[in-house]
Amino acid sequence: MLVPLVLLVASAACGGADTSDTPADGPDVLRVLAGSEVGDLEPLLGRAEDAVGVRVTLSYAGTLDGADQVASGGANGRYDATWFSSNRYLSLIDGAAARLSTQTKVMVSPVLLGLKASKARELGWDAKPVTWSDIASAARAGKFTFGMTSPAASNSGFSALVGVTAALSDAGEALEEAQITAATPRLKEFFSAQTLTSGSSGWLADAYTKEGTVDGLVNYESVLLGLNASGKLSEPLTLVYPGDGVVTADYPLTLLSSAPPEKKELYGKLAAWLRTPEIQREIMTTTHRRPIVPEVRPEPRFGTASLVELPFPNRRGAADKLIGVYLNQVRRPSRTLFVLDTSGSMRGERIAALKQALTALSGADTSASGSFSRFRDRETVTMIPFNTGPGTPRTFTLPDRDAEPVLQRIRSYGEGLRAGGGTAIFDSLRAAYEQVRSSPSEDFTSIVLMTDGENTDGGSYDDFAAHYASLPVKVRTFVVLFGDSDVDEMRRIAELTGGATFDARQGSLATAFKEIRGYQ
Repeated sequence: MLVPLVLLVASAACGGADTSDTPADGPDVLRVLAGSEVGDLEPLLGRAEDAVGVRVTLSYAGTLDGADQVASGGANGRYDATWFSSNRYLSLIDGAAARLSTQTKVMVSPVLLGLKASKARELGWDAKPVTWSDIASAARAGKFTFGMTSPAASNSGFSALVGVTAALSDAGEALEEAQITAATPRLKEFFSAQTLTSGSSGWLADAYTKEGTVDGLVNYESVLLGLNASGKLSEPLTLVYPGDGVVTADYPLTLLSSAPPEKKELYGKLAAWLRTPEIQREIMTTTHRRPIVPEVRPEPRFGTASLVELPFPNRRGAADKLIGVYLNQVRRPSRTLFVLDTSGSMRGERIAALKQALTALSGADTSASGSFSRFRDRETVTMIPFNTGPGTPRTFTLPDRDAEPVLQRIRSYGEGLRAGGGTAIFDSLRAAYEQVRSSPSEDFTSIVLMTDGENTDGGSYDDFAAHYASLPVKVRTFVVLFGDSDVDEMRRIAELTGGATFDARQGSLATAFKEIRGYQ
């Protein structure tokens, strides 16, 4: 099963890339820790300096990783504000409320199902009311397929999961753990139709336009409308507004309580400017999100359906259980092949970093984002170390419960890795693809290539590209840049296979591996 094209955006500023560990600061700078979903506002934010004297720098993080940073105090001093699609998960973490100050909702977008117009007509969903239960029943019957982001990496996926679960369980004022357990069989029905996954809403949309065989997407209304307006689709999407409700993103620009007084003033200026009628209309026009202020009426393309808000978990335990149920029980399993450089240049700190990264994926990272990026129940993990040539593959299959013994074996395997020899990147990558060809699977399959150098042994990139063209199954490769990697050649691999590069040259290899997990 193919996984979508993705690209990790580690950090960006409205005036250009910001790749330093600490975001640039100054008397007119508001440093914002943001979800990737608000990246489409960068052109607008670039005008805030001239309009109200505020220069905005955005540094991006996933929903759970960002929540970890804020709740732990790691954002204090580095950022002045946050801007995620929602603060709902963050608000459930102990101590997080004390880290947050003023919140200003900027725009609105519900999470919906968008289906190809022909498929919506076939199902009759273009002309009659539909519920999430109807959608789950059609999914169970194999009547359509869809893509959705991972709830452990993206707010749109988390919101969709919450909404579907709340609707299928008839949750009252809050979604509780008992209701999640009761709804699990029906969730399995619903997610049996998921054939595309990703770590962010934007890249899921990009993948959908390239995939061609998927019938629809569960995503923000804004993303679905944007796809219809893009001219990239062979046929438009019909937006399905479930009558039993949705979960809506309200994009709160949130001041951190640790922000100094001068930054609070900048925050106030920016928040007020974003809610002016002129800017609200521009946000609606350019990003396809609904305005938040009553003075600006939503355009006709948003339809007339009323948005019934479904209940959200009111305890972190329930939210975390829901994500865990999705990853370990509900969605189709993962199959991941790690092609790991153990050449001589990896000696010392680099091989130690690789061992640490594998240990983190085996359960040592107990943060919220770390706990959901570990190797999952029902996942098949194959390790292919390489140096002068590919090493012997070692496969680990995690059971559907009590996975700790297998996780321990993976940790032990990682600790046993030793560095030495040359660097046969392309022969080793070819060996991974041969593993996929010899044992095809309906699981979400991906390859992770990690190397710290250039190819010195075996076949060339051109040899690999010719072999890849002959393969009947095209699996994407995520390339981790590390040490002295040949960036151009590694990017060529990602582009050839429809994958992406993740840069660990300035940061942690463990963090790069964790970020990749959101896309598998």
